[in-house]
Amino acid sequence: MCFARGDTQINAEVKFYKPDLHVWNIIGSGIFISPKGVLEHSGSVGLALVVWVLGGCIAALGSLCYAELGVTIPKSGGDYSYVTEIFGGLMGFLLLWSAVLIMYPTTLAVIALTFSSYVLQPVFPNCVPPYMATRMLSATCLLLLTWVNCSSVRMATRIQDVFTVGKLMALGLIIVVGLVQICNGNYEALTPQVAFSMERTPSVGQIALAFLQASFAFSGWNFLNYVTEEVVEPRRNLPRAIYISIPLVTFVYTLTNIAYFSSMSPEELLSSNAVAVTFGEKLLGMFSVIMPISVALSTFGGINGYLFTSSRLCFSGAREGHLPSLLAMIHYKNCTPIPALLVCCAATIVILCIGETHNLINYVSFINYLSYGVTIAGLLYHRWKKPNLYRPIKVNLLVPVCYLMFWALLLGFSLYSEPVVCGVGLVIMLTGVPVYFLGVHWKEKPKCIYNFIERATYVGQRLCFVVFPQFDPIEIAGPSEWTDRSSGRSSLSANS
Repeated sequence: MCFARGDTQINAEVKFYKPDLHVWNIIGSGIFISPKGVLEHSGSVGLALVVWVLGGCIAALGSLCYAELGVTIPKSGGDYSYVTEIFGGLMGFLLLWSAVLIMYPTTLAVIALTFSSYVLQPVFPNCVPPYMATRMLSATCLLLLTWVNCSSVRMATRIQDVFTVGKLMALGLIIVVGLVQICNGNYEALTPQVAFSMERTPSVGQIALAFLQASFAFSGWNFLNYVTEEVVEPRRNLPRAIYISIPLVTFVYTLTNIAYFSSMSPEELLSSNAVAVTFGEKLLGMFSVIMPISVALSTFGGINGYLFTSSRLCFSGAREGHLPSLLAMIHYKNCTPIPALLVCCAATIVILCIGETHNLINYVSFINYLSYGVTIAGLLYHRWKKPNLYRPIKVNLLVPVCYLMFWALLLGFSLYSEPVVCGVGLVIMLTGVPVYFLGVHWKEKPKCIYNFIERATYVGQRLCFVVFPQFDPIEIAGPSEWTDRSSGRSSLSANS
């Protein structure tokens, strides 16, 4: 099978997403940077650990709701596809607008800054790495991985597989060394009397910000819903991925934080620019260099994964007519979404130049939670609107209700505590309203506008060597036709 545009034929090969590996999509740079923010806002070791455990529970509730949506509305694109289907074009566009301008670029910027911080911290052991050095290294890493994703889907997926080793090395080493410390009697900071002692009592708003910091580390829990069309047997595999991954990730994150606190005082952790590096320097001696290398490998793979996923969202948006058609095009030979990748890269570089890591985390986590809540509210509305629709997975009504109650409290108190950081994201999201009515809803535009769009699209095609896939492979090939179960790869995909 091939996709044709004019005289050009396209052959594509893409690796199917494996739900068994969902856990490694959730675990990323967040666990190496969020502990500092969680502790800072929660005010004590004990409350910080409670926030990590509850953060995992909230992610599990959200995942169950998304599993129902994923098999009821089996479209790739995640939140965007569900909200568009349930609430219509405007709401879907606002989620897409915020994802393209805020969520993905900001998350990529945070991961890239984490990468550069861990690479440069051993070079500048007694001070914060220079601003320009971190930004230049972050941008270089981002440009390199954008080139990889533009060149080959297979190379991008192999990088993801190989650099998963970095996550395993770093987290495994931290947890094992931490447990050894505890077995040797170094657990005074973890005893209830010490762990819950506070110099100041945190406000409800500060605890809400602690949850926002922790939620950044869990922020990959809905990634399977972005590639639902490519998951083999989603009715079985989506719930299985959730039941395995969320408890395991919560367990790993809690153990990692316990390991940090077994060897570092709260003051040491808060003063550290790279928590895992400080941990390694304190306990690993001459082998401490392993830690920044492992974290750098992990974050390098994380950037690659977010680039890979964000291109799919842009593709889905362009396919629905909510983004310029150029973003729905793929390279005529490599079948990679070059225009979508370049847009994500450019937006991320802009955010790299204007943001500080912990503020960026609050900024992106607020918008993430906002989109999660709107999507899960859509689940309730969809049940009311179509009560007789067959739902292969149907969660108890208390699950979305409990999530939405927590969601409303979290966003309200976060906005109260950080009105500027959280409010900016909300304002940017709302700027999508006039853009939607002018760019999407307004059909009878002057001919000169259509001529300009057509010429810009033509120039983009020529510069990027991209074409439209003529067919949607999901519509013309079923799972059995797509998937080679033994290799886990498909023979063709336009969504690469």
